[in-house]
Amino acid sequence: MAALNQLGYEEPTPIQREAIPPLLLGRDLVGQAATGTGKTAAFALPLVQRLASQPDRVRPSAIVLVPTRELCMQVAEAVHRYGKSAGIVALPVYGGQAYAQQIRGLRRGVDVVIATPGRALDHIRQGTLRLDTILTVVLDEADEMLDMGFMEDIETILGQTPKERQVVLFSATLPARIAAVAKRHLKDAVQIKIARETLAKGAAPKVRQTAYIVTRAQKMAALGRVLDIENPVAALIFCRTRTEVDLLAETLNARGQRAEALHGGLNQVQRDRVLKKLRGGEADLVVATDVAARGLDIERLTHVINYDVPAAAEDYIHRIGRVGRAGREGIAVTLAEPREQRLLRNIEFATKQKIGIAKLPTVADLHARRLELTRVAVREALVGGELERFRVVVEALSNEFDIMDVALAAVKFAHAASGSDKEETEEILSPSLAPEPRPAKGHNARPPAKGRGASGGMVRIFINAGREAGMRPQDFVGAIANEAGLAGNEISVVDIADRFSLVEVPQDRADEVIETLEKTRIRGRRVLARRDRHE
Repeated sequence: MAALNQLGYEEPTPIQREAIPPLLLGRDLVGQAATGTGKTAAFALPLVQRLASQPDRVRPSAIVLVPTRELCMQVAEAVHRYGKSAGIVALPVYGGQAYAQQIRGLRRGVDVVIATPGRALDHIRQGTLRLDTILTVVLDEADEMLDMGFMEDIETILGQTPKERQVVLFSATLPARIAAVAKRHLKDAVQIKIARETLAKGAAPKVRQTAYIVTRAQKMAALGRVLDIENPVAALIFCRTRTEVDLLAETLNARGQRAEALHGGLNQVQRDRVLKKLRGGEADLVVATDVAARGLDIERLTHVINYDVPAAAEDYIHRIGRVGRAGREGIAVTLAEPREQRLLRNIEFATKQKIGIAKLPTVADLHARRLELTRVAVREALVGGELERFRVVVEALSNEFDIMDVALAAVKFAHAASGSDKEETEEILSPSLAPEPRPAKGHNARPPAKGRGASGGMVRIFINAGREAGMRPQDFVGAIANEAGLAGNEISVVDIADRFSLVEVPQDRADEVIETLEKTRIRGRRVLARRDRHE
């Protein structure tokens, strides 16, 4: 429970609800459920719990067999996260990785080995992996291992384990060959079958659905680009856990958005306050978990953005069902990592609707979109009338300049005044991009202003180090406060970009701060500082 609370998990999926109790009791189990229904946690959580309750446990105590190296790494990461506080050690063992590295890990001692069958058998034959201490064997994605020709290897591996051990088998389907393996190697097994939720005809809302394939490191920048291009009136942004929700909402606010978090950790008063802000236009973005957003019907909503691809197609349908209601148009955007494209295909199969894979908008696309928004705004002003009081300005200028040039200057001014004239570079989508650092608590780290000018009585300092150097708000606040003697509430970290940062300090202390920064190492490196040229 401590691990689940820390990770922000809110409620079990059906397979987890059914499988965890018998697995905690040590029962053998056959679980039939589709990919993306939460099977990893269904077997990993009780496995970790049982190991954690045995302080004198033998090593290795469990082996998990999976069909691919990608799944091997994913399961190993999950077991590590769930068992970290209990000191559970997990090791992925798969083909394509050097034997020496795996042998060193096995010799150091591990609690859970997660392996592809072929590589596991290689280590067994070499004597570098012994299975006589194994208490639990898990066969994950058994039907896929059958399709890949691993069943003979699996039979051999099972034959190397003690007779009195727990065997857990998960599979999306149960063909005869797998059923035979289960009958031979499992004793009095609990049988669980989680049927895929059937969807009523037309259940999936007819909204425009688009996906962008981006790496994890690119997601925050990609989200910013999508928000700029789509310009939603109001949007729900979905994450898997409450921890991710809080971090993303905080990051969006630090970037000048009006975002609120919505998850199961909020009480009813807090939840009502968030929804009131969204309905009343005080918030434009709500970052939410699936559970917290169930049943929402907000008329202002124009977009649903899946920051994380939902594991189950049903969750995707519930998410995009928040828009496109009662005849209103809706737009659903999904940010998918390359390895999650299989989940997109599962969703398409379940919904019988195509999700278009699009190229992420470029800076040129963004500039074109901003010009289009300016054109729409100017047109609305023309249609709306009430322009007569400005005639004297236009007439005076038309005596001196061509009327077209006057109009162009006016549009340029309107475009810049809307904040649409800010500089953008393609760098923001470089693979090295990391999410925006969290503002340092207790300090005046506030969102960047629309322009680049400092607030009254303050001056903005440009520093030639940013995210790529690992800089965080607290690094600058600590350096300035400790070395220049300013109080924390006198320092504002305005923005941390890839290669530079902007910090506001009192005007009468600016020169002293600049001199101090250039004499101080921040995160082990020298920096250059100067007054921001946009002041």
